[in-house]
Amino acid sequence: MAAGRRRFLTGTGAAAALALSGGLAGVATADGRARGRERRDPFTLGVASGDPLPDGVVLWTRLAPEPLEPYGGMPRSAVQVEWQVAEDERFRRVVRAGSATARPEYSHTVHVDVRGLRPWRHYHYRFRVGGQLSPVGRTRTAPSPGTEVPALDLAFASCQNWTAGFYPAHGDLAARDHDVVFFLGDYIYENPIPVDGGARGQQVPAEVGVDCVTLDDYRLRYALYKQDPDLKAAHAAAPWVVTLDDHEVENDWAPRDSAEWVVRQANAFRAYWEHMPLRWDRLPQGPDLPLYRRLAFGRLAEFSVLDTRQYRSHADGGWRAPDADTLDPARTLIGQAQERWILDGLGASSARWNVLAQQVLMMPTDAAAGAAQSVAMGTWSGYSASRDRVLGGLHERGVDNLVVLTGDVHANFAGDLRRDFGDPSSPVVGSELVCTSISSDGDGADADDWTRTILAENPHVAYANHERGYVSCRITPREWTAHYRVADTVTRRDAAVRTRKSLVIGNGVAGIRD
Repeated sequence: MAAGRRRFLTGTGAAAALALSGGLAGVATADGRARGRERRDPFTLGVASGDPLPDGVVLWTRLAPEPLEPYGGMPRSAVQVEWQVAEDERFRRVVRAGSATARPEYSHTVHVDVRGLRPWRHYHYRFRVGGQLSPVGRTRTAPSPGTEVPALDLAFASCQNWTAGFYPAHGDLAARDHDVVFFLGDYIYENPIPVDGGARGQQVPAEVGVDCVTLDDYRLRYALYKQDPDLKAAHAAAPWVVTLDDHEVENDWAPRDSAEWVVRQANAFRAYWEHMPLRWDRLPQGPDLPLYRRLAFGRLAEFSVLDTRQYRSHADGGWRAPDADTLDPARTLIGQAQERWILDGLGASSARWNVLAQQVLMMPTDAAAGAAQSVAMGTWSGYSASRDRVLGGLHERGVDNLVVLTGDVHANFAGDLRRDFGDPSSPVVGSELVCTSISSDGDGADADDWTRTILAENPHVAYANHERGYVSCRITPREWTAHYRVADTVTRRDAAVRTRKSLVIGNGVAGIRD
């Protein structure tokens, strides 16, 4: 299984470098000259792939021999990076190869949009600079349009606060055979890192632990996170589809007009794009990041990846009862253009499963006992008119088998999406699966007063759990099975991860069942 493949993925690069290239020292610049004769690994942040298409995929890496130093320890000049894609893990059958330029203005990151691959195939890829070879990554293209796909295995995850603990969930994710991974936000946390390094007990340089505001601040934070071995293994194991939430910029942020905020948002977006396996057409233009997009896996599933941050009306955050402001029809969570894009796209879909991959709770989770109400204002509940337009529009268009994948809340939930949540007899429009955090908020508990209250007060919520982990899913034309994988603890990197609950959504059957 899987564990052997994971060891190969994380270890092959160094071995291959010695076997095939002799470990040539130095880093070659774009003009062919070598800089620095000491032996330094430029691939300390690993490799990644993302946004698979039937004929291609994005390949990513960043050159950073000293990742927590300015410019990652690289010269302030462009560097040529070779890349290869092969059908086998030993690169005896190379099918695509080329070179890309890692430029200092993009933190020496590389985003290669490889095309000409075969649909629904596994490939292996690697990079080379000078005499150094990267670790080997494994990826997979999407099926051809219209293809009948018998099964799709995916994982989705969110919220990996580095200071809150280790990432055993990522280690488990990497060891299981997923076709694609969706990461739904809070890849980094922007707030200051305590001197003692938090739960990891690993001190970091003062300039790395500051509250992120400048471009260098955000770049250093990504460099810190991306050194984690389990996160690197998870990226190398399968293609990722990513979207951001709030902590990639600032906790509970919404767009603002001040010059200082616009600059900070632009800095955060630039660093995010630099460190994610996104195509060049997603490169932010100042404070604008074109992030929502659609990916299809044959006739089996179509995924609409949402952006619930850039276009939202102002929100106060926190938990409280809905009021006239939250009910205002003029308020929107995703903007009018994205609302139309969702309704038009899903309305025209011929896929068996229609999926929204997004950040914040869509179903309400009233956390106040009795007649009082308390819902999260930063979620769809704080923009209920926007939610009504989306769910109502999808229901009117007859969209079948709607599944919403959600992160953010640091708890596992599963529930039914109703046309009217105030009416238990209202039609079920779809199902929502919510993943807990990878590490944020520490170990948590299987059940606590908060999750018990939510289960008691919200008849549309079928399952709740407050441990750390992720969700692994198998999708077939007949049913969607979600396995909630939880870690025993995040205080140890080698903690065991187990399936706490498995839930099923049937094709054409409204609601979630055990």
